[in-house]
Amino acid sequence: MGFFKVHGIIARAFRALYEEVCLDRRVVITGVGLVTPLGIGTEETWSALCAGKSGIAEVTRFNASAFDTKIAGEVKNFDPADFLSKKEARRTQLFICYAIAATRMALDDSKFVIDERNANRVGVLTGCGLGGLAMMEDSLRTLDTKGPNRVSPFFIPMMIGNMAPGMVSIQFGAKGPNASIATACAAGTHAVGDAYKLVKYGVADAMITGGVESVITQTCFAGFNAMKALSTRNDEPQKASRPFDRDRDGFVVGEGAGILIIEPLDSARERGAKIYAEIIGYGMSGDGHHISAPAPGGEGMARCMQAALDDAGIGYRDVDYINAHGTSTQLNDYYETQAIKTVYKDRAKIVPVSSTKSMTGHLLGGAGGVEAVFSALAIDRGILPPTINLDNPDDDCDLDYVPKVARKAEVKTVMSNSFGFGGTNACLVLRKVTD
Repeated sequence: MGFFKVHGIIARAFRALYEEVCLDRRVVITGVGLVTPLGIGTEETWSALCAGKSGIAEVTRFNASAFDTKIAGEVKNFDPADFLSKKEARRTQLFICYAIAATRMALDDSKFVIDERNANRVGVLTGCGLGGLAMMEDSLRTLDTKGPNRVSPFFIPMMIGNMAPGMVSIQFGAKGPNASIATACAAGTHAVGDAYKLVKYGVADAMITGGVESVITQTCFAGFNAMKALSTRNDEPQKASRPFDRDRDGFVVGEGAGILIIEPLDSARERGAKIYAEIIGYGMSGDGHHISAPAPGGEGMARCMQAALDDAGIGYRDVDYINAHGTSTQLNDYYETQAIKTVYKDRAKIVPVSSTKSMTGHLLGGAGGVEAVFSALAIDRGILPPTINLDNPDDDCDLDYVPKVARKAEVKTVMSNSFGFGGTNACLVLRKVTD
């Protein structure tokens, strides 16, 4: 038997052993960090969320008087210098600052230490829909008024979405897999799902993952207003985001970051880490239908939810709560409701569903990360966040949306949904660790 044939046999044997070991890896969430319109930090945000408070208010980031929409979910009282040096804070875009701040919180929460022994096996994977849009606007104004030689050398590196995981890697020394996903409003969920697979299959031993966004800017509002996608309930900001309500008139742009530390169950237990939940399923699908409208009946959404259940190896009867995409737009809320009915059948009207966007607004590429954290906290604390502003339920949206008031519940398994423009869908399934 020749050398190469023997070598091939040995290599295949090691590969089979490697895959067998790695496929058995269970992946858990051991740290969370939040920067949202409801607060800076997990406790401030979660407390406001469960109290049914809205983070929506008049736009202060720019003069919105000429825009149809004058409200947003801005992060309040955030000082980048609390998390970066003053020099770095001055030249770092807000979405990157949010990512770094939420990562610091998540690492502190998990007590996970990155050092030279593990750095190459710890990665960063975040979702971001639009990146440094404010930097783009400022640079175009400079180009038009002062010429190309006055455009900042930081324009490109500070605008691109992958600078969020890039800067997190630089700040915290995580040198494993590093990437940014830009799948619109599903980006954060795709990031957590892909990071889950990287740990599950042994590509990394831990991942910093989630979603980030900060695009409360003039071009963002102009674009979404042109699509008639944003609420114009300017005289009642806190009532503007009203998923599943008959009088909903569009979504409200929010900003912030939700970051999770994920790692194998065994290593989490070895170091005595707190475990919020286990990630057990991840589904993806494409509508193949329209650039912004969901496929009729929520057909693509339903396939995504079913794919996540299949990946988890559970049935629809095993899910205790759904954190809905629930944007407060006419078509999304209706079609997501239809999709839940398709997948959950006789349990569709029994399983609680809520849209936390009713309080945070829609964080676009950041939404999936924030809502994954909310889903983990729902399991950990046994509380279902409410859907506020559900004053007049739409006749076609007739599920149990946990209206107005948070609800205590024994929560073992949660599904978190995210659906993006272009018909790109992502769902996660989380479960309480009991064995």
